[in-house]
This record gives sequence, C-alpha cells and structure tokens, in this order.
Amino acid sequence: MNPPIDDNRVEEHGEVGKSWTPEGRRDRVQEQGFGTTMALKSLLLCSDDKIVRVLRRVLGDLEIEVELCPNAETALRKLTRQRFEAIIATFGEEGSSEVLRSVRSAPCNKHAVAIAIVEPAIGLKSVFDGGAHFVLYKPVTSERAKSTFRAARALMKSERRRNARIPVQVPVSLRSPSGRDTIHVKTTDLGEGGIAVTLPRRHRPSGIWQVQLTLPGASTPLEFPAEFAWEGSAEHAGLRFVQGSIVRESFVQMAAAVQLRQWLKQNSPDAEQDDPPIRCRLTDLSPGGCYLEVSSPFPARSRVTLSMKAAEVELRVPGLVRVMHPDKGMGVEFAQATAEQRTTLEKFLDRLTANAGMQPEVLVQPEGMESEPSERNPLAFSAGAGNTAAGQIDAGSSQTPNTQEDPLLQLFSQEPLASEAFEEALRQHRAKISVVGA
Repeated sequence: MNPPIDDNRVEEHGEVGKSWTPEGRRDRVQEQGFGTTMALKSLLLCSDDKIVRVLRRVLGDLEIEVELCPNAETALRKLTRQRFEAIIATFGEEGSSEVLRSVRSAPCNKHAVAIAIVEPAIGLKSVFDGGAHFVLYKPVTSERAKSTFRAARALMKSERRRNARIPVQVPVSLRSPSGRDTIHVKTTDLGEGGIAVTLPRRHRPSGIWQVQLTLPGASTPLEFPAEFAWEGSAEHAGLRFVQGSIVRESFVQMAAAVQLRQWLKQNSPDAEQDDPPIRCRLTDLSPGGCYLEVSSPFPARSRVTLSMKAAEVELRVPGLVRVMHPDKGMGVEFAQATAEQRTTLEKFLDRLTANAGMQPEVLVQPEGMESEPSERNPLAFSAGAGNTAAGQIDAGSSQTPNTQEDPLLQLFSQEPLASEAFEEALRQHRAKISVVGA
C-alpha cells in the first residue's frame, strides 16, 4: 500500500500547479476553470406543464439546473453546443427519440445520463435501445421523481468526476504495443479517464500504449493501457485510458484505478462530494454475482461498488450491473476477485446459509458507466496467471469466464426479460438451489 501523500516529497515526482501548497494548487486550478464546483445541468424536452413543474421542484431540491427546450430542434442544437450531465425527454413526443439517440454522438454530451419519461404500458426494450439509462413512469409524482433522480444524480456526479482534469506535471513512461519503443514524457493534466502529455518533437505515436507513472507523494508506479485520442497544438497530445470490462480487469488494474481516484479526490480543490450510497435489499447471491431489490436501480453497464455486511462478516467488492428492471431491482456481476476477496465471499455465503432469514445490510455506490459494447476496445484483461479464458471473450459480450459455472450469472446473460418473466425465472432458480441443497 502506498504511504500517505507527504508535501515534502512531491519534488521527487512532480508538481501540481505553481507549488505543492493548498494555496498554489488552488491558484493554478482556478485559472484553468477547475476551482469551483459547477452545478449539475440537465436538458429537459417536455411539453406537459404539470410534469415540468414537478421536475423543476424536484431537480431544484437536488441542486440540478434545468434548461427547458420548447422543441426537439432546439434540444438538438443545444446538445452540440453545451455540456449537460443529464438529458431528460418525454418518450413519444415529436423528436424525443432522436434527442435521446443523439446524446451518444454529441462529443460534449456522450457521457450524459439519459432519462426517458414513459407511459407504464410502453415496451422498455425500445426505450433502452433508444439510448435511455433510466425511465421515469407517468404519472410523474414528486416521490417517484425524487427516487429516480437521486440515483441518476449519483451517476451524474461519478461520470463528471471521471472526466475532470487536474493540472499536474508528472514524469510518464510510454511503452509501445510491441514493447520495443519507450518514450519519456511529462503530463500537463491528469484525470480518471486519461492524461494530456507533452511529446518530444517529431513524435506522433498512435494506437494503444502502456502508461506508467508515479503519483506525487507515492512510491509505487501505476500502469494503465491508454490510447492516443487527440493531438493538440505543438507537442501536446491526449491519451485515454483503455477501459476493459470491469469483470475482466485484473486486480492490479482495478487497484491502480482506485488509487488514482483517491489521489484525485485528495488533490482536487473544492472536490465534489459523492452522494451517499444507495441502500438495497439482497434477494439472491452466488459466488459470481447478486440480485438486489431497489426502487431506482442503476442502468445496465454501470460500474458499482457493493458493501455488504452480515453479522461480523463484511464484504466490499466492485461489480458491473448486468440487468436492470425499473422500480424493481438490478443484477450485478462481481469483478474478478483476489484470493482474499473470494475467501471473504465464501464466509459471507456460509454466514447467510447458517442463519436463515438473516437480511444483510447492502449499500451500492456507482463508479460510472462502461462504454457501449461497440465502442470498447477489444483489449481484454486476464484475471491472473493461468487464466487465459478472459482474453478469448469478445469485449462486447455479456458472457464471462464465470458465467457457465454460475446459474445466476447465466440468468443475467440471457436475452432481456420483462420484469414479471425475470421474477419467475428467479423463482425457478431458487427452487433448483433448494432441491440441490436438500
């Protein structure tokens, strides 16, 4: 584990802003527009005055600004010119489907959270296929809207945090895909999603390179695969950290991401506080995943961290939402675990088995969204020595090495089922487990 950051050691590795002092760090960051946490912004396309009044009141209480658009044409124009953390549209209104689909193609809003306001009888597959992450059922009440937008706001914050940047100069080693070439550079800024660097003259690399850097105050270097994403003026370029599916990432890479996130939180002036984790009810648990009942589940492909406690056993594990049923719950696949995590999970399962009726405490914190399957780089990550199955699976597939061994994960990986059909499938799954365990 890395030691806590020591101000006196920073000169060994790099500098943040003008100097490694809170005042100097704040000066430099404020100059570049990072000093003040800006309000979350939402774009709303809705012609129902009653719904608009409810949403203005609820979103105002949650400190989310609302920009109401009178028509789809105006909304589409704003999507190309302004940044929003949330896009809200009444599904079925003229142009609403185009607005939701356009979110992913708008460079400044492709990480925005999309919420569709829908009639209860509408088929949800078309809504989610159209780009929505959350649905808000009509009639829109304050209570229902608060529940949905609390979950949405937590995800909005995590997505914005991932795309924030801190000006910092840190030495970086870039290793080419072949491993034969190494370039030594310095960062100009750093964030959860990537880095900007200054390249030597006449160097114009491309593709995926291995990034190695040591954070100021730390002793252990971090490594990430990163792709050259853009070129700026003169010798500046940007690298985006390649995001493999969390259920295939190695523990080393996950630990590096956690360490980077913690460092950024500690060193971001006026860092935005995460929302409290959401409390859920555990209904099904297996070595590879779980199903959680919650009124406002996170959308499929959300990265989450689960904290579970039963009696004296506590478990904390990252995971990926595989299935989501609005107003019902979500199925989460656990990330590849260390031996210690697997041992703790086994103890947790044993404790629940030995104490029938015990309801563990479960808290879920969102960590952001995975890329769309079509956007993921086909780079796959092995879970460790001897595990080559992870690298043989398509990055866009819902199948993982554990799926065939875990009936609950098999259920998550099937074609999407309506909420009632999924509940019936869960009941059948539980019945099979009872017969086997009898």
